[in-house]
Order: sequence, then structure tokens, then C-alpha cells
Amino acid sequence: MENRSAGYTMQLSLSEFAKCMNMEVGIVERWIRQGRLPVRLRGDACFFNPEVIRKWAAAHHVRFVMPGDKGAVNVDEKPAGLLAAMTLGGVHYRVPGATVSEVLRAVVDRLGGIESGELRDLLYEKLIDRERMTSTGIGNGVAVPHPRTPLVNRDIQAQIAACFLERPVDFHAVDKKPVFLVFVIVAPSAKIHLHLLSRLSFCLRNDNFLNLLKSPPDRDVFLSEIARFEDYLDQDG
Repeated sequence: MENRSAGYTMQLSLSEFAKCMNMEVGIVERWIRQGRLPVRLRGDACFFNPEVIRKWAAAHHVRFVMPGDKGAVNVDEKPAGLLAAMTLGGVHYRVPGATVSEVLRAVVDRLGGIESGELRDLLYEKLIDRERMTSTGIGNGVAVPHPRTPLVNRDIQAQIAACFLERPVDFHAVDKKPVFLVFVIVAPSAKIHLHLLSRLSFCLRNDNFLNLLKSPPDRDVFLSEIARFEDYLDQDG
């Protein structure tokens, strides 16, 4: 972060401001377009005065934490557990949708712990953008949608939603088989995302686990299997 000499007020760039707010840059940009933020524009660049922002945040009951301030959070401090992420994300059955976009919208609407409608809309857009790049259908009737970049927000907790679809949907998967099960990963950092993806991928390489998924198991049975795999991974190191 730039620290200016005497006579100048330290200014935050767009990305620095987003980190202080623990918000997605996309949401900050949207608020700027809507005129909701006190921002200074220089050409195409945006800058924020921390003192002005502190007053704005207090008036709007929004949390703003400068690096080094008490209450600053490092989202990479502790890896998220697979079972904890699955429990928070939930196991959902008969999720509707005849197309990829309809399925992803239904899935995002079922995610817990995301109170902001704007954040849900942004997540949906990120999932759609990721599918346009290349399908997240990994084969065997399973897809693992996720944003290309994590949703950096203090209120976001790592979670994986397991969604058994009402009907199989063509995700243009690598093996061309329709998808009947979607795992959506939401994480507050790239480190946590990769940690969860690695653990989930380990489960999905197991034939017995894949067979269990073909007839949607009871939630407790499903989470019990996840716990068993995680115990194995923790013991293996």
C-alpha cells in the first residue's frame, strides 16, 4: 500500500479498498457506478481517502478495516475442513433446472451464509463465466462449478454445496455424460479453495464413493462417508 510523504493524504487503490472492506472488486465497482461510495477518479483509476471512508462506513454501519487495525482478518490462517465445508454448504435434493444456467441459479439460491443479494448475483455471474471458459463437468455425472477467483469477503465462509439434480443436465462434460450431481465450492481465498478441491477430488476418484452417489444417499450417510475420507487424509498427512 502506498504511503505518501508529508503534505499528501494516503489514498487507497480500488483493490486495496476492496481488501479493507473484504469485498469483491466487482461489488465495489458496481457501488461506484451507482454513486454509493465517496471515490476520487483520476482517468480510469479510482482512489479512496481512508478518513473519508471511515466516516462513510460508520454512517452506513459497514465494516472497514485498514491493514494493521484491530480486527483485521487473515482468511488464510486456517485451512477449511472438507466435512465442515460440506455441512455448511448442505446436501440438497431434487434441485431444479433444465439448463446449466438454471441449475446454477437454483444452486446459488440454496447456499447458506450469504445474506447479500448482490453477493449471490456476483457468485452466479462468476459461475456462469467459469462455465463459458470450459465445462466443470469432470465426468461420471459430476460437475464441480466454482468461481475463477475466490469471493474475498469477511462474511463468506468456506462451503461446498452437494446438489443432486431433479433431472440430468448436459454440462458438456469431458466424457459427454449428463450431470446428475453438482458440487459448488465457495471459498474466501485461493488457498482454501485449492485445499477443498484437492480433498473433494480425492473422494471423487474412489469408485465406491461414486457408486454411493448414483442413488442419492441420505444426508447423514453422505456426510459420514465424507468424514471417513477426511479422517484418512488427516492420518495420511
